[in-house]
Amino acid sequence: MSSTETINVTAQPITEIVHDKSMFLQTTAAQGIAGIFVWAALFITCQQIYQHLRWYTNPSEQRWIVRILFIVPIYGCYSWISLLFFNGNSYYVYFFTVRDCYEAFVIYSFLSLCYEYLGGEGNIMSELRGRPVRASCVNGTCCLSGATYTIGFLRFCKQATLQFCLIKPVCAFIIIFLQARGLYHDGDWSPDGGYIYITIVYNFSVSLALYGLFLFLGATREMLKPFDPVLKFFTVKSVIFLSFWQGVALAILEKAEVISPIHDANGIPTTAGTVSAGYQNFLICLEMLAAAIALRYAFPAAVYAHAHRDPHRSVTMQSISSSLKETMNPKDIMTDAFHNFHPQYQQYTQYSSDVTSQLPYEKL
Repeated sequence: MSSTETINVTAQPITEIVHDKSMFLQTTAAQGIAGIFVWAALFITCQQIYQHLRWYTNPSEQRWIVRILFIVPIYGCYSWISLLFFNGNSYYVYFFTVRDCYEAFVIYSFLSLCYEYLGGEGNIMSELRGRPVRASCVNGTCCLSGATYTIGFLRFCKQATLQFCLIKPVCAFIIIFLQARGLYHDGDWSPDGGYIYITIVYNFSVSLALYGLFLFLGATREMLKPFDPVLKFFTVKSVIFLSFWQGVALAILEKAEVISPIHDANGIPTTAGTVSAGYQNFLICLEMLAAAIALRYAFPAAVYAHAHRDPHRSVTMQSISSSLKETMNPKDIMTDAFHNFHPQYQQYTQYSSDVTSQLPYEKL
C-alpha cells in the first residue's frame, strides 16, 4: 500500500538566505558607536577651537590652526551623516564631495602656518637663499643634486598646495555631475565610469601637494625645530592621505568580493562601492577621536593663552564670533593663488602677515 505525501516548501526571501556581515553597517549599534566617537571628538576639538578663539593673541598663526582643527568636525559629522544615509541611493557621494573639499584647505593652511612660524617668505629666503639642496631619495630631492634654494623653490611649494585647492573642488563638482547621471560609483574601475579617472587625477594632485609640503619641511627642518613640526605634519598627513588610501583599499576589497554586497528585499545588490564607502565612513568616525586627541597635543591653545596675555583684554562672545569670522574668511587663499599663478607673476618675497609690504625681485 503506497501513499503520496505532499511536502509544502515555502520560499524564503533572498535576504534571509544570504548571510551578509555588511548588515552591521545598517544596525543601530554601528550608528550608535560611530556617533559616540564623533561626539567625543567634537567635544574635544570644539573646546580646543573655543580656547584658541578665546585667547586669540596671535591671529597670524591661530587663524591657520583653527582652520586645521575644523577638519575633525567636518570629517566626523559628514561621515556620520553618510553612515546614517547608508545605502540611500548613494547620497553619501554628495556628503563625500563637501567633506573632501576641506582637505585642500587644510594642506594649504598647514603650509601657511609653517610660513608664519618662520616669519614669512622674506625671513625664510634670507636663511635659505644660496644654500645647496641636500640630494636624498628619502627627502625626494635625488634629482636636485647641485641645485641651490631660490625664491622659485618656495613658489613651487606654494603652487603645489594651491593646485590641490583648485583641483579638488572641480573634481567634487564633476563627481556630483556624474553621480546624477549614474556614471560614478565608488570602486567601479570600469573605463566607462568616472571613478577611475577621478581617482587618478585626485591621487596625482594630492601627492603633488604633499610632496611640495614635504620638500618645504625638509628644507626648513632646522628652522622649524622649536615648533615641533613632526607631530603636526604626521597628524595632518594621516587624516588626509591615509583616509584616502583607506577608502581606495576598501573599494578594491569590495571589487575583489572580499567585502560582500548587501541585497534588498527584492534581491538586488547594492551599487559598486556602497558597502566599502559605508565601512570608510564608520572607520573615519572612529578615527576622528584619535585625530582630535593628536591635534590637541599638536596645536595646544595654552601657548597662546599665556603668551602676550593682556589683563585688560575683554573676552566676549562677540569678540569670539568676530575672531571666528576672520579665521574662516577664504579671501587670503584667493589672493595667494592670484599671485602665484598669475601669468605676469613677479618673484616677490612676502613677510609675515603682520607686515603688509612685499619686496619685488627679478621676473621669472
